[in-house]
Amino acid sequence: MATKKIKKEEPEVVFHNDEADATVENRLKALYRLQKIESEIDKIRIIRGELPLEVEDLEATIEGLSTRMSRLSDQRQEFEDAVNSYKHEIEEHKVQIAKYTAQQDKVKNNREFDSLAKEIEFQDLEIQLCEKRVREANRNIENLNSSIEKCEAELEEKKKDLEVKKVELEEIIADTAEKEAELQQRAEKEAAKIDERYLTAFERIRKNAKNGLAVVTVDRDSCGGCFNKIAHQRKMEIKMHKHIIVCEYCGRILVDDAITEEIDNENI
Repeated sequence: MATKKIKKEEPEVVFHNDEADATVENRLKALYRLQKIESEIDKIRIIRGELPLEVEDLEATIEGLSTRMSRLSDQRQEFEDAVNSYKHEIEEHKVQIAKYTAQQDKVKNNREFDSLAKEIEFQDLEIQLCEKRVREANRNIENLNSSIEKCEAELEEKKKDLEVKKVELEEIIADTAEKEAELQQRAEKEAAKIDERYLTAFERIRKNAKNGLAVVTVDRDSCGGCFNKIAHQRKMEIKMHKHIIVCEYCGRILVDDAITEEIDNENI
Protein backbone atom coordinates (compact mmCIF):
# COMPACT_ATOMS: atom_id res chain seq x y z
CA MET A 1 0.00 0.00 0.00
CA ALA A 2 1.43 3.38 -0.96
CA THR A 3 2.20 5.62 1.99
CA LYS A 4 0.58 9.00 1.86
CA LYS A 5 3.13 11.76 2.40
CA ILE A 6 2.12 14.09 5.21
CA LYS A 7 3.07 17.64 4.42
CA LYS A 8 4.29 19.91 7.17
CA GLU A 9 1.99 22.76 8.11
CA GLU A 10 3.17 26.21 7.14
CA PRO A 11 2.19 29.56 8.62
CA GLU A 12 -0.95 30.68 6.88
CA VAL A 13 -0.23 34.30 6.10
CA VAL A 14 -2.50 36.11 3.66
CA PHE A 15 -2.26 39.80 2.80
CA HIS A 16 -4.60 41.82 0.63
CA ASN A 17 -2.87 45.07 -0.30
CA ASP A 18 0.43 46.47 -1.53
CA GLU A 19 1.41 47.71 1.91
CA ALA A 20 0.94 44.22 3.36
CA ASP A 21 2.90 42.71 0.46
CA ALA A 22 5.77 45.10 1.18
CA THR A 23 5.67 44.03 4.82
CA VAL A 24 5.97 40.36 3.84
CA GLU A 25 8.86 41.16 1.54
CA ASN A 26 10.60 43.08 4.31
CA ARG A 27 10.11 40.19 6.69
CA LEU A 28 11.56 37.78 4.15
CA LYS A 29 14.56 40.05 3.69
CA ALA A 30 15.02 40.32 7.45
CA LEU A 31 14.78 36.54 7.80
CA TYR A 32 17.29 35.91 5.04
CA ARG A 33 19.59 38.63 6.36
CA LEU A 34 19.37 37.10 9.83
CA GLN A 35 20.15 33.67 8.34
CA LYS A 36 23.27 35.04 6.66
CA ILE A 37 24.48 36.63 9.88
CA GLU A 38 23.77 33.49 11.90
CA SER A 39 25.62 31.40 9.30
CA GLU A 40 28.68 33.64 9.70
CA ILE A 41 28.48 33.18 13.47
CA ASP A 42 28.18 29.42 12.92
CA LYS A 43 31.38 29.43 10.84
CA ILE A 44 33.28 31.18 13.63
CA ARG A 45 31.96 28.75 16.21
CA ILE A 46 32.74 25.75 14.03
CA ILE A 47 36.37 26.84 13.65
CA ARG A 48 36.64 27.48 17.36
CA GLY A 49 34.34 24.66 18.31
CA GLU A 50 36.69 21.88 17.22
CA LEU A 51 39.57 23.16 19.32
CA PRO A 52 37.79 23.19 22.70
CA LEU A 53 36.81 19.57 22.07
CA GLU A 54 40.42 18.72 21.26
CA VAL A 55 41.56 20.54 24.39
CA GLU A 56 38.98 18.69 26.48
CA ASP A 57 40.05 15.36 24.97
CA LEU A 58 43.70 16.09 25.70
CA GLU A 59 42.91 17.14 29.26
CA ALA A 60 40.93 13.94 29.76
CA THR A 61 43.77 11.88 28.26
CA ILE A 62 46.33 13.59 30.50
CA GLU A 63 44.15 12.97 33.54
CA GLY A 64 43.79 9.33 32.53
CA LEU A 65 47.54 8.93 32.01
CA SER A 66 48.26 10.59 35.35
CA THR A 67 45.83 8.24 37.07
CA ARG A 68 47.41 5.25 35.32
CA MET A 69 50.91 6.37 36.30
CA SER A 70 49.79 6.75 39.90
CA ARG A 71 48.27 3.27 39.85
CA LEU A 72 51.41 1.77 38.28
CA SER A 73 53.60 3.52 40.84
CA ASP A 74 51.45 2.16 43.65
CA GLN A 75 51.76 -1.34 42.22
CA ARG A 76 55.52 -0.95 41.92
CA GLN A 77 55.73 0.20 45.52
CA GLU A 78 53.75 -2.85 46.60
CA PHE A 79 56.22 -5.14 44.84
CA GLU A 80 59.18 -3.23 46.26
CA ASP A 81 57.72 -3.57 49.75
CA ALA A 82 57.18 -7.29 49.08
CA VAL A 83 60.82 -7.67 48.00
CA ASN A 84 62.00 -6.03 51.21
CA SER A 85 59.67 -8.26 53.20
CA TYR A 86 60.93 -11.42 51.47
CA LYS A 87 64.55 -10.36 52.01
CA HIS A 88 63.79 -9.80 55.68
CA GLU A 89 62.24 -13.29 55.86
CA ILE A 90 65.34 -14.75 54.20
CA GLU A 91 67.54 -13.19 56.88
CA GLU A 92 65.27 -14.60 59.60
CA HIS A 93 65.44 -18.07 58.05
CA LYS A 94 69.23 -17.81 57.89
CA VAL A 95 69.30 -16.93 61.58
CA GLN A 96 67.18 -20.01 62.28
CA ILE A 97 69.49 -22.18 60.21
CA ALA A 98 72.51 -20.89 62.13
CA LYS A 99 70.74 -21.58 65.41
CA TYR A 100 69.74 -25.12 64.44
CA THR A 101 73.21 -25.84 63.07
CA ALA A 102 74.75 -24.74 66.37
CA GLN A 103 72.31 -26.93 68.25
CA GLN A 104 73.32 -29.95 66.19
CA ASP A 105 76.78 -29.79 67.75
CA LYS A 106 75.22 -30.22 71.18
CA VAL A 107 72.72 -33.04 70.58
CA LYS A 108 73.09 -36.31 72.43
CA ASN A 109 71.43 -38.71 69.99
CA ASN A 110 70.64 -39.19 66.30
CA ARG A 111 66.93 -38.51 66.74
CA GLU A 112 67.56 -34.94 67.93
CA PHE A 113 70.16 -34.45 65.20
CA ASP A 114 67.72 -35.62 62.50
CA SER A 115 65.00 -33.41 63.91
CA LEU A 116 67.28 -30.36 63.70
CA ALA A 117 68.35 -31.40 60.20
CA LYS A 118 64.70 -31.36 59.11
CA GLU A 119 64.26 -27.90 60.59
CA ILE A 120 67.34 -26.70 58.73
CA GLU A 121 66.02 -28.27 55.50
CA PHE A 122 62.64 -26.57 56.04
CA GLN A 123 64.27 -23.18 56.61
CA ASP A 124 66.36 -23.68 53.48
CA LEU A 125 63.21 -24.44 51.45
CA GLU A 126 61.62 -21.30 52.86
CA ILE A 127 64.65 -19.30 51.73
CA GLN A 128 64.39 -20.77 48.22
CA LEU A 129 60.68 -19.89 48.11
CA CYS A 130 61.37 -16.33 49.25
CA GLU A 131 64.15 -15.97 46.67
CA LYS A 132 61.77 -17.19 43.96
CA ARG A 133 59.19 -14.62 45.05
CA VAL A 134 61.88 -11.91 45.06
CA ARG A 135 62.79 -12.78 41.46
CA GLU A 136 59.13 -12.71 40.41
CA ALA A 137 58.57 -9.39 42.17
CA ASN A 138 61.68 -7.91 40.52
CA ARG A 139 60.43 -9.00 37.10
CA ASN A 140 57.12 -7.31 37.83
CA ILE A 141 58.98 -4.19 38.95
CA GLU A 142 60.94 -4.16 35.67
CA ASN A 143 57.73 -4.50 33.65
CA LEU A 144 56.11 -1.73 35.67
CA ASN A 145 59.17 0.50 35.21
CA SER A 146 58.90 -0.02 31.45
CA SER A 147 55.18 0.81 31.50
CA ILE A 148 55.77 3.88 33.66
CA GLU A 149 58.49 5.13 31.30
CA LYS A 150 56.17 4.77 28.29
CA CYS A 151 53.37 6.43 30.22
CA GLU A 152 55.64 9.32 31.23
CA ALA A 153 56.76 9.82 27.60
CA GLU A 154 53.18 9.81 26.36
CA LEU A 155 52.13 12.15 29.17
CA GLU A 156 54.85 14.66 28.29
CA GLU A 157 53.86 14.50 24.63
CA LYS A 158 50.20 15.09 25.43
CA LYS A 159 51.08 18.00 27.71
CA LYS A 160 53.04 19.63 24.89
CA ASP A 161 50.12 19.06 22.49
CA LEU A 162 47.77 20.59 25.05
CA GLU A 163 49.90 23.71 25.38
CA VAL A 164 49.94 24.14 21.59
CA LYS A 165 46.17 23.65 21.33
CA LYS A 166 45.49 26.07 24.19
CA VAL A 167 47.62 28.77 22.58
CA GLU A 168 45.90 28.15 19.25
CA LEU A 169 42.47 28.34 20.89
CA GLU A 170 43.34 31.55 22.73
CA GLU A 171 44.54 33.12 19.47
CA ILE A 172 41.36 32.13 17.63
CA ILE A 173 39.19 33.43 20.45
CA ALA A 174 41.14 36.70 20.44
CA ASP A 175 40.82 36.97 16.64
CA THR A 176 37.13 36.08 16.43
CA ALA A 177 35.62 37.40 19.66
CA GLU A 178 35.23 40.95 18.35
CA LYS A 179 33.81 39.79 15.01
CA GLU A 180 31.40 37.40 16.73
CA ALA A 181 30.21 40.14 19.08
CA GLU A 182 29.62 42.47 16.16
CA LEU A 183 27.68 39.80 14.25
CA GLN A 184 25.67 38.99 17.35
CA GLN A 185 24.61 42.62 17.69
CA ARG A 186 23.57 42.71 14.03
CA ALA A 187 21.64 39.46 14.47
CA GLU A 188 19.75 40.93 17.43
CA LYS A 189 18.97 44.03 15.37
CA GLU A 190 17.55 41.93 12.52
CA ALA A 191 15.65 39.67 14.92
CA ALA A 192 13.89 42.73 16.35
CA LYS A 193 12.34 43.36 12.89
CA ILE A 194 10.73 39.91 12.76
CA ASP A 195 7.42 38.89 14.29
CA GLU A 196 7.84 36.68 17.32
CA ARG A 197 6.06 33.69 15.75
CA TYR A 198 8.34 33.73 12.70
CA LEU A 199 11.40 34.27 14.85
CA THR A 200 10.40 31.31 17.02
CA ALA A 201 9.89 29.19 13.89
CA PHE A 202 13.25 30.37 12.52
CA GLU A 203 15.06 29.38 15.70
CA ARG A 204 13.28 26.01 15.88
CA ILE A 205 14.16 25.16 12.27
CA ARG A 206 17.79 26.20 12.78
CA LYS A 207 18.04 24.04 15.87
CA ASN A 208 16.73 20.97 14.04
CA ALA A 209 18.70 21.50 10.82
CA LYS A 210 22.16 19.92 10.64
CA ASN A 211 23.58 22.87 8.72
CA GLY A 212 21.70 25.50 10.73
CA LEU A 213 19.83 26.76 7.67
CA ALA A 214 16.29 27.93 8.39
CA VAL A 215 15.97 30.20 5.33
CA VAL A 216 17.01 28.88 1.92
CA THR A 217 16.66 29.88 -1.70
CA VAL A 218 15.06 27.95 -4.51
CA ASP A 219 17.91 26.32 -6.38
CA ARG A 220 17.20 24.70 -9.76
CA ASP A 221 13.52 24.33 -8.96
CA SER A 222 14.38 22.60 -5.66
CA CYS A 223 14.53 23.53 -1.99
CA GLY A 224 18.03 24.73 -1.13
CA GLY A 225 17.83 22.87 2.16
CA CYS A 226 16.47 19.39 1.46
CA PHE A 227 16.74 19.53 -2.38
CA ASN A 228 13.21 18.25 -2.93
CA LYS A 229 11.43 19.47 -6.05
CA ILE A 230 9.20 22.53 -5.72
CA ALA A 231 6.02 22.74 -7.78
CA HIS A 232 5.81 25.48 -10.43
CA GLN A 233 2.77 27.10 -8.79
CA ARG A 234 4.58 27.23 -5.46
CA LYS A 235 7.59 28.86 -7.12
CA MET A 236 5.32 31.55 -8.48
CA GLU A 237 3.91 32.16 -5.00
CA ILE A 238 7.44 32.48 -3.59
CA LYS A 239 8.33 35.09 -6.21
CA MET A 240 5.20 37.13 -5.47
CA HIS A 241 6.23 37.74 -1.82
CA LYS A 242 2.60 37.68 -0.72
CA HIS A 243 3.09 34.87 1.80
CA ILE A 244 5.91 33.51 3.89
CA ILE A 245 6.16 30.03 2.39
CA VAL A 246 7.97 27.04 3.83
CA CYS A 247 9.18 23.87 2.14
CA GLU A 248 6.50 21.19 2.41
CA TYR A 249 9.19 18.55 3.04
CA CYS A 250 11.71 20.08 5.46
CA GLY A 251 9.83 23.11 6.77
CA ARG A 252 12.53 25.65 5.83
CA ILE A 253 11.48 29.16 4.83
CA LEU A 254 11.87 29.69 1.07
CA VAL A 255 13.00 32.91 -0.65
CA ASP A 256 13.59 33.69 -4.31
CA ASP A 257 16.64 35.00 -6.15
CA ALA A 258 15.42 38.59 -6.09
CA ILE A 259 15.68 38.69 -2.29
CA THR A 260 18.91 36.73 -2.02
CA GLU A 261 20.66 38.84 -4.66
CA GLU A 262 19.63 42.08 -2.96
CA ILE A 263 20.78 40.91 0.48
CA ASP A 264 23.95 39.28 -0.86
CA ASN A 265 24.93 42.60 -2.41
CA GLU A 266 24.83 44.17 1.05
CA ASN A 267 28.09 42.25 1.82
CA ILE A 268 26.89 40.91 5.14
